[in-house]
Amino acid sequence: MFGKVKRVLIGRPMKSAELEAEKLGKLKALAILSSDALSSVAYGTEQILLVLMVAGFAALWYSVPISIAVLGLLVILVISYRQTIFAYPTGGGAYIVAKDNLGQASSLIAGGSLLVDYVLTVAVSSSAGTDAITSAFPILHDHRVLIALVMIVFLTLMNLRGVTESASVLAIPIYLFVISIFFLIISGVIKYMTGGIEAAAPEFGTTVSNVSLFLLLKAFSSGCSALTGVEAVSNAIPNFRQPAERNAAATLLMMGLILGGMFIGITLLAYWYGIRPSGTETVISQIARMTFGSGIIYYIIQGVTALILFLAANTAYSAFPLLAFMLAKDKYMPHMFMVRGDRLGFSNGIIFLSLASALLVIVFHGETDSLIPLYAVGVFIPFTLSQLGMMVRWIKLKPANWVLKLVINTIGMLTTLSITLIFIFTKFAQVWIIFIFLPIVVYVFYKIYIHYQNTAEQLRIDITIDKPQIKGNTIIIPVAGITRVVMNTISYAKTLSPNVVAVYVGFDDEAIRKMEDKWEQWDPGVRLIVLKSRYRSILGPLRRFIDTVEWKTSATDHITILIPQFVTKHWWESILHNQTSLLMRAYLINYKDVVVATVPYHLKS
Repeated sequence: MFGKVKRVLIGRPMKSAELEAEKLGKLKALAILSSDALSSVAYGTEQILLVLMVAGFAALWYSVPISIAVLGLLVILVISYRQTIFAYPTGGGAYIVAKDNLGQASSLIAGGSLLVDYVLTVAVSSSAGTDAITSAFPILHDHRVLIALVMIVFLTLMNLRGVTESASVLAIPIYLFVISIFFLIISGVIKYMTGGIEAAAPEFGTTVSNVSLFLLLKAFSSGCSALTGVEAVSNAIPNFRQPAERNAAATLLMMGLILGGMFIGITLLAYWYGIRPSGTETVISQIARMTFGSGIIYYIIQGVTALILFLAANTAYSAFPLLAFMLAKDKYMPHMFMVRGDRLGFSNGIIFLSLASALLVIVFHGETDSLIPLYAVGVFIPFTLSQLGMMVRWIKLKPANWVLKLVINTIGMLTTLSITLIFIFTKFAQVWIIFIFLPIVVYVFYKIYIHYQNTAEQLRIDITIDKPQIKGNTIIIPVAGITRVVMNTISYAKTLSPNVVAVYVGFDDEAIRKMEDKWEQWDPGVRLIVLKSRYRSILGPLRRFIDTVEWKTSATDHITILIPQFVTKHWWESILHNQTSLLMRAYLINYKDVVVATVPYHLKS
């Protein structure tokens, strides 16, 4: 039953040879990997205005120069990450750059920050998408968390179906969003220029007495949330068709141009229209309503905006599993993240990302503003480490034009470091938790690595010296009575070894006497050992008996515990029976030098 449901939801299993067909071209990759960055247009300008409103309406003109500064930072990041793509065409972004140039600790900080950032990406995107829906339909405001969780489930299923299939479906609304926003910008500019709307903007260049440098830096750092997701292309180069690095670099450039145009356009319209940030209606909703009224075009723009905000999470679904794979390959995350699922995606990474982000949405009650500062800090730390790592690389290798490349990455590093520090100082009350959570993540990486190293050391053999030891086999069969299940197990045990004993644990003298009499009458050719349990425990007496046998025979024999177990025809029927055999197996499997096996007996009806 589970298999049938899985096939309907996810699709047929794909052969490993089909992996190359799952690679992305530039247009699909632009949609999937840029959705996070492009969606930030929906809230980047709003974050700037929210900070400036503290100083009053007259201070909103500062949003224009602040947005131009954010645009300049975008140019630096695009140029810097194009260099990273060509230098590290295998992907991995900041993690690989830091690992290669800055050492283990820096790479784990970068990797941990990116993983946390991708979880926050899904949480922020689903929350922001919900805000767009509730702006158009206020009656749904109390159901924000449920709407966000439904969309996370939808994205999970889409990505479990494979990269190509999800890209084909999700690219449509993403490109509709780009077209809609540029249509809104062009229409808004024409309406403003032709006097179709009354000028409501505060006078540009007006001195506002209560605007401080601290406030401007805080607004700038808030606007930099529009740059989250820029690094995703460099992380996911293996998802591109060949030549992968060229296609990735072209995709990054296209993303930068589209993002920059939309961001500055929305900011200018917000200033010209005199938009004030509202707790119940987004900035884009206000601009669209003032430009087109409350008609069909307004609802189309709100609809595609909600979609892009939801689908922005797809960037994380593309990048998180790949980064988790690389960390797992280096033994810093569980090996389960290296396994490809039926549709050739890293399914465990996708599912883990969904569960973690859903938990965040529930904890923060779907409040986007509470998540964005954490989200932005999580991405600017890897930004900075990536730029620093590239600086070290150019200094070490000194390739052609290395001085120019060094200057570009130095400017990028100083800028992103400044933004990180601004975030920390201006929004410490909102981001302090990352200074607790991130060290915990890095510590977990170290503990996982140490475990894998210790495990490898204990499992490693010298093939010139270490040889298998030949021993006998003493088989112990725990029995609860005389049944076909027990007979089946004894029959199998006799094919393995002549040293077979059955063990019965009784709770009272009467039950023990009856079992001994029936066993003697049956006479299966196997000795019965009877143990009495005063506290009605089966595992305690059985453990002590195994300890005794192990002590006597460990030098000459292996000890095998064969557990008889019947298997019901229908899954629900197993609930009607006690699970003693399962508990026994779970308990005994941890024993040193004891083999535990289950001998199944299938019931026909």
